[in-house]
Amino acid sequence: MAELTDQEIIDQLHSFDTPSITNVVATYPGDPLCLGIYNPWTENWYTDQSIRCMYPELGPRVGYAVTCVYGLPDPNYSQLSFLDVIDALEVSKQPTILAFQQKFPPEIAGKVGLAGGNMTAAMKAVGCVGAISNGPSRDIDEIRPMEFQYLLSGVTPGHGAMAIHAINVPVSIGGMDVSPGELIHMDENGACKFPADKLADVFSNVQALREEEEVRINRFQQAQTAKDVRGIFGGTTYGAEEDDSN
Repeated sequence: MAELTDQEIIDQLHSFDTPSITNVVATYPGDPLCLGIYNPWTENWYTDQSIRCMYPELGPRVGYAVTCVYGLPDPNYSQLSFLDVIDALEVSKQPTILAFQQKFPPEIAGKVGLAGGNMTAAMKAVGCVGAISNGPSRDIDEIRPMEFQYLLSGVTPGHGAMAIHAINVPVSIGGMDVSPGELIHMDENGACKFPADKLADVFSNVQALREEEEVRINRFQQAQTAKDVRGIFGGTTYGAEEDDSN
């Protein structure tokens, strides 16, 4: 069988939810199917509950991270614009996910309706399939037909003057630290990241995880007593040595 290209693997990863990806990236470091890329608790490799998925019906999105930082205009710095973000998205490996960190003063951070319909249409035109941010955005109804995914802190209808402070620098969004070029997998559960050179390994292991879980769930469906359930958990199951309920 011919080896899959990176793009073909990314397409296949759309059939897996994000928790399955976290399982093989780092969640169960003692299991053979887990790559153990990060210490699961001490490193910021997946998102927390401060952001949520705007369009859960779209399912998972996977892409290479392009990053930027937004904040209030600085009279001493005005070198960058949104068109520079578009350029960065275009030259990146495809598809992309824009990870934009919002650095606004606390008194306005919750009311910055940053990325709207025009910005989204422009991003999609250059291969971007989704965006993730630690702040709000707007035009949720206008964006919905574009099938472009957003993970945000929420929504708000307006904004004032704002500016881009940096492009393709490390950012922190919803408890997840992201560097340019890393892969992001996201869905209604949140997002996680992993190094691009681990793409094939993540795919191989998450396939094996799915097969293992299908066997175990089939056994649960045939179980009739607590003894049956204990017997299933007593075998070799993914992560069972840490938490029999997952």
